[in-house]
Amino acid sequence: MLKLAATPPLLASSKGLLDPPSEIRHWTFGVGRSTFAAELNAAFRIIAAHHTGITVSDLERSLAFWRDVLGFELSHRAHHTGELASEVTGVPEAEISIAVLKGYGHKIELLEYLAPKDRKRIAVRPCDVGSVHVAFTVENLDDILNTIAASGWRTAGKPQTLRSGPNAGKRVIYVRDPDGTTIEFMQPP
Repeated sequence: MLKLAATPPLLASSKGLLDPPSEIRHWTFGVGRSTFAAELNAAFRIIAAHHTGITVSDLERSLAFWRDVLGFELSHRAHHTGELASEVTGVPEAEISIAVLKGYGHKIELLEYLAPKDRKRIAVRPCDVGSVHVAFTVENLDDILNTIAASGWRTAGKPQTLRSGPNAGKRVIYVRDPDGTTIEFMQPP
């Protein structure tokens, strides 16, 4: 169960922006509803995280890395085009080749957009708004970094040991793939 110590942010509802009551200081996520959502009598609840989607330039190269280097298992492949792809993504004339991998209690969805032709390659840094990363806990950070280096991924810097907070003592590092995708690896003390 995750608890955030700060008061939840303003939330939008059919009644406009809602400010949580001042006495609510913890938001609890898990099997049940958050304290604030229950207070609001919310009409929805998030059940679980399903997958992390990553847009890639070369599906086969990325699939090989996630499967052969990191040890994820290919769950299935799909190809979406037409109204389904366009309406779900909001990208007119989208055509997408997809590979879904599973492992370590999580799914990774790799998406290679074959259309539209005007798609862009962007060089997003971790500090840029919209940048996203996924983090994995590993047993031996040095071993995984050696394996990753041999496959063309690069580290953003040198592994560091966190000195304070709930992750104190963990060694952490970001790595980037040829498309700029960021993954964080964390080794417990």
